[in-house]
Amino acid sequence: MKIQNIFFISMLVILAACSDENSLKEVSLSLEEKPLTQTQTQPRPAPNPDKNAYFGDLHVHTANSFDAYTFGTMNSPADAYKYAQGHAIPHPSGYQIQLNRPLDFYAVTDHGIFLGLLPEAADTNSEFSKYEITKPIHNLNVSVSNGLYSIIKRGGLFRPLAKSIRDGVEDGTIDRSLIEEVGRTVWQETIKAADDAYVPGSFTTFAGYEYTSSIELYDRYLHRNVIFRDTNNLPSNIFTRGDSQDPERLWDWMNELRRNGVESLAIPHNSNISGGAAFSLNDYNGGPIDEEYANNRSLNEPLVEITQVKGTSETHPLLSKNDEWAAFEAKTGMIEEKLISNLKGSYVRDAYLRGLSLSEKGLTNPYKFSLIGSSDTHVGGGSDNEEIYFSKIGLLDGTAELRGSIPFNRWYGTFLKVMRPNVFKEVDGKDYFSASERLIQFSASGLAGVWAEENTREAIYDAFRRKETFATSGPRIKVRFFAGYDLANSKLDDLSLIQDAYAKSIPMGGTLNVKGNKTPTFLIWAIADPLGAPLQRTQIIKGWLEDGEHKEQVYDVACSDGLSVDPQTYRCPDNGARVDLDDCSISADSGARELKVFWQDPDFKNNQEAFYYSRVLENPVCRWSTWDAVRVGEEPRSDLPATIQERAWSSPIWYNNAF
Repeated sequence: MKIQNIFFISMLVILAACSDENSLKEVSLSLEEKPLTQTQTQPRPAPNPDKNAYFGDLHVHTANSFDAYTFGTMNSPADAYKYAQGHAIPHPSGYQIQLNRPLDFYAVTDHGIFLGLLPEAADTNSEFSKYEITKPIHNLNVSVSNGLYSIIKRGGLFRPLAKSIRDGVEDGTIDRSLIEEVGRTVWQETIKAADDAYVPGSFTTFAGYEYTSSIELYDRYLHRNVIFRDTNNLPSNIFTRGDSQDPERLWDWMNELRRNGVESLAIPHNSNISGGAAFSLNDYNGGPIDEEYANNRSLNEPLVEITQVKGTSETHPLLSKNDEWAAFEAKTGMIEEKLISNLKGSYVRDAYLRGLSLSEKGLTNPYKFSLIGSSDTHVGGGSDNEEIYFSKIGLLDGTAELRGSIPFNRWYGTFLKVMRPNVFKEVDGKDYFSASERLIQFSASGLAGVWAEENTREAIYDAFRRKETFATSGPRIKVRFFAGYDLANSKLDDLSLIQDAYAKSIPMGGTLNVKGNKTPTFLIWAIADPLGAPLQRTQIIKGWLEDGEHKEQVYDVACSDGLSVDPQTYRCPDNGARVDLDDCSISADSGARELKVFWQDPDFKNNQEAFYYSRVLENPVCRWSTWDAVRVGEEPRSDLPATIQERAWSSPIWYNNAF
């Protein structure tokens, strides 16, 4: 090792000693801990046949996840469920995190592979800690250090340790049964935490876990969250990548459980970094998709996560060149995303179009899925609020400085720049921590929405199955979406509008069949988050095939502020909404709290199979990175969008032209 390197590392150790918790928290969020909310005993609400909107998160990691524990997370599944109900829990960086209001449903989905193994490695009294490879983990989180050296060290622990454990299991130097026993025990504890927190009618929990199939990040990133309908007779062992990396084998396992009365579904996530593998036209082993594959996938994967911390997977500017809003949180910070070959098959809209192509060939459409959002938090609680964003990876991105949204202004920054200039990236003449160049692309996102009769496992899971779900990038925007042939006879201000819509049409997630030469009418009804920005517009995105080619069109269908859609461009005029970047205040006199409209496709052809989904856009607000900068009096980075338009997506309605 070069003398310079030894000196550099030595100085980092000294600096870590000088950097107590307060020194890193000086650029962390100023979150004032609110009192714990108390659960009130109230009569269980009666089911609503017109359905209620419920919001939740189906992608949550705790200390039982291999990576989350490495990054300093100590929160348990029980802590995560407290967070979802409005309680404050600790962040690894030393401050409290808390939602501004409780969620309606939640699922802890720790990584199935090596479930609960890192706390065992850290506990020097455990049998697993006696292996030589666990020594770097001993007592890891007994005293969490926020020092820079500690953070850098933790960032390098995860992958080498995982590889060492996998290699040890394969060559027999590590007892596989010991790892499996730890996993079984922690899985039972996870189920119990879900059951203990479940309050039918008020707060719903689901038992679940993450199946993490991947070989290389931009080859086959095929992660799924497995969600069980209830906790009756759940398997003692869960199916993980240790059993197989082929998702079809996961589906086979789920099918076997289903035959024994255990119902579940799997939710793919982060298709945006799948390198085209998420929605491929081939199966895992490279063969063409056939009817067996299509049916198996359709049965086991009715939902897809369209947005989360690692970005939004609706579409990409290189795929949807005529969609002005396609770039929303689409950057991943990876050079591979510049290749369109890595984008096709990686985004939801493209998957819907591919599904139409497969359907045209006579196959069942395997990509006829609905949409949710979730967080992928690795600290037990999601960070879906732009203003108080705390990212997801614990110590590695728990401050604005570490995630790259404000300059690195520590007194030892000058020393670091001399010794390791590649530690920094210069933007606007200021030095930013270079290790954060992926983290700066992360998003304050997202949430899952469902329309269900009541807040119970049965009702919410049934909504998943019938695909009456929607996604948001964080705000609790409610969106209704129906299509039918008799809606034109209804009135938007009728008190019975939704009752009529359910009786006369089909909701999001459904399929509308051809009916002679009639043109369907769509109902789009969006309601703003009462704590969010006003709505600017609602849109419908249509996809279809024309001479075998994929086609798509974005239609604005309702505008705020009394404005009208231009019939030539299908766009709303600018409503004048602006953001003051000095303090992130937004226009007080523009936007709508509600947008409701009937719409008919001006280009409708009754012999053309198509899909339609609704997208709802808020007025612009400050992106989280801008909030970080404004909070400490810095100028926002010029290479990042200063503002964004938060949004919601309905699940599609498919039009079937089969006579």
